[in-house]
Amino acid sequence: QVRLVESGGGLVQPGGSLRLSCEVSGSIFSINVMGWYLQAPGKERELVASITSGGITNYRDSVKGRFTISRDNDKNTVYLQMNSLKSDDTAAYLCSCDVQRSYRGPVFRYWGQGTQVTVSS
Repeated sequence: QVRLVESGGGLVQPGGSLRLSCEVSGSIFSINVMGWYLQAPGKERELVASITSGGITNYRDSVKGRFTISRDNDKNTVYLQMNSLKSDDTAAYLCSCDVQRSYRGPVFRYWGQGTQVTVSS
């Protein structure tokens, strides 16, 4: 079993900051890409940012310069530092990771349960 536990969401005023964390635990050989997605009510899940095991990052245009994704491979944890938050950033944020559970085994994508971020005055 692989488990993802997110934390750090909440209510923040426009212009504020939040830091999301997602810790991965369980039967893991290696973790490849880790990412954060957002899902607003009635809308499809959208990629916010991703990071490879080597540290290569990718961001959606609307968060470039405001959000920073990072990971601690020793702790199997991915972070999302969110600065200059806007009301449009309001959504549930879910982390994902592509996990290989054994040597030369297949890679599966796992998801966290989501943490709500609400940006409002």
